[in-house]
Amino acid sequence: MRRRILSRSKLKMIVNFIRTIFICFLVIAGNICVSAQIDAASAGGKPNSSKEDYPKSIKESLAKQRIATEKREFEELLARSEEVAKLSFELEKSFAQNNSLTIEDEKKLNRVEKLVKKIRSEIGAEGISDEELSELEIEEKPSNVSSALKALQNTTDRLIAELKKQTRHSVSVIAIQSSNVLLKVVKFIRFRKY
Repeated sequence: MRRRILSRSKLKMIVNFIRTIFICFLVIAGNICVSAQIDAASAGGKPNSSKEDYPKSIKESLAKQRIATEKREFEELLARSEEVAKLSFELEKSFAQNNSLTIEDEKKLNRVEKLVKKIRSEIGAEGISDEELSELEIEEKPSNVSSALKALQNTTDRLIAELKKQTRHSVSVIAIQSSNVLLKVVKFIRFRKY
């Protein structure tokens, strides 16, 4: 009698095992069929989401949208450069009044640095390391903070003029060099050394 109970439990285990294997087989076969249908649809020579599938009107509206985005980004670039000019003017004015930089001026200086780095990246310049920045030569090296702030203002004006000359499709080497000089001047103002 005891043998029969063991045999029945073994038989139940074997049946459950076979059921599990059969279910796994069905799931795998279903995945293979679905995968084959997806591959066949894209292998027919028509990619799923290419611009070739879009009607002409949609292509035109996508192009208009891309142009509008580029114009907006270029206008934002000019606005950033104008903000740098405003901040550098405020820094120069504040230093003339106080003969030192306040905590608020330090925040403005940090903002100038962030804006210049963003402008550099948007005009196609790569990142600049501290070593490359220290090797950069400035035409008129400022000897004190006052002359550095004047250099900051002058270089910012040159950067703005260069950005206004270019189009959203061009890259200006002079604008990149001006932004590099701005970073170096900011570093000088912050640490009082090159």
